Amino acid sequence: MKKTVKVRGLTIGEGAPKICVPMVGETITELIEEASLLKTVDLDVVEWRVDFFEHVEDLDKVIEALSAIRSILDNTPLVFTFRSAKEGGEKEVSTAYYFELNKVIAESGQIDIVDVELFNDDEEIRSLISAAHSHNVYVIISNHDFDKTPEKEEIVSRLRKAQELGGDLPKIAVMPNSTADVLTLLDATNTMNDQYADRPIITMSMAGMGVISRLAGEVFGSALTFGAAKKASAPGQVPVTELRNILSVINRNL
Repeated sequence: MKKTVKVRGLTIGEGAPKICVPMVGETITELIEEASLLKTVDLDVVEWRVDFFEHVEDLDKVIEALSAIRSILDNTPLVFTFRSAKEGGEKEVSTAYYFELNKVIAESGQIDIVDVELFNDDEEIRSLISAAHSHNVYVIISNHDFDKTPEKEEIVSRLRKAQELGGDLPKIAVMPNSTADVLTLLDATNTMNDQYADRPIITMSMAGMGVISRLAGEVFGSALTFGAAKKASAPGQVPVTELRNILSVINRNL
């Protein structure tokens, strides 16, 4: 029996994949407008991509912005993500600050899930997971390749390592350079889900070619998908209303 992730009345890992929409505002004003818009959208989870925020290197200002977002989003599950430039994000910061930022926010009581990138020091990751779990915050351990799709065995290996480190939601996103690459990602997802995963996993093939992977998660084993409400945070994100309809059609027919 696989574990699920239960957050604010939402269960990730059962039924149709849950829809996560990113916030990418650069200022507090933009973030407030974005959060207000997302209150009207049919979504399950919101991800604050804090690497877009102009004051991301000022902890006090990050906490101020987070408080404003949380007050608007109320009971919506919230993921906090600093995506590094090397994994497709907007900014690079020191490793020390990256972990300090994530730890302080995980301990703030204002988020539900924190994202930490797999390609960091194992002990630093475990320490962050311990701090997050002690404050009832779940952890996504993620990896992104914006250039290519690794071999199936490598995709499975990275997801397994994320699980072994203690991540509640192992995640990988890869870039296809051919339709065969999309099949590789789906095959790896299916194998991980069937043979190794004891918890929900999140996988996707990016860009237009990979859109099918964002829609067919329930078939192959991915428990959460990312949609766009205003501005996409990664190539291939489908508008939320279309995404919900397609996921429902698939769910009803399984």
